[in-house]
Amino acid sequence: MKRLIIATGNMGKLNEIKEIMNSGEIEIVSMKEAGVDVDIVEDGKTFEENALIKARAVSEACGGIVLSDDSGLEVDYLNKEPGIYSARYLGEDTPYSIKNAKILERLDGVPDEKRTGRFVCAVAAVFPDGKEIVVRETMEGRIGYEERGTNGFGYDPIFRPDGYDVSSGELPMEEKNLISHRGKAFRKMWEILSKTEEFR
Repeated sequence: MKRLIIATGNMGKLNEIKEIMNSGEIEIVSMKEAGVDVDIVEDGKTFEENALIKARAVSEACGGIVLSDDSGLEVDYLNKEPGIYSARYLGEDTPYSIKNAKILERLDGVPDEKRTGRFVCAVAAVFPDGKEIVVRETMEGRIGYEERGTNGFGYDPIFRPDGYDVSSGELPMEEKNLISHRGKAFRKMWEILSKTEEFR
């Protein structure tokens, strides 16, 4: 069975990726399960650069085919913050309940039409021979007025996707994966990978 190594230690993200990509044709493992324990400095200026930095580092350590994503929330009213710093916003170990509360506080009094934003996901694939592929997808929506829902993780409870009256945190996983930035990006990546020599 073909194996993909995901350059993440975030189990919520890993489980989401498995739900999206696992067709039974591939084995999906975390970098830890692949025996990789490296400190990676994400000092890129874009989601794409950070995804490549992570995938390259893990690929160098284990030699397999590695996928990595860098994703985050852009809030238009806040000059697209937290953006590439979404995971590190207010400190890497700060609970998302505090991060979410801070964003809601910064948007206090801002009308609905100005609360636009999006989740962004860039996925990079790095092959042992040095070949690299990068894709990017988004999920557009608005920032709500309170945390709602316990599904998902991160900023899901304060984000309302376009066309929905509920937050990402209230959507069932299967439904969220159909419309989410990560779902779209990983499906697009799998379409590309499935046509490569390594996966035919």
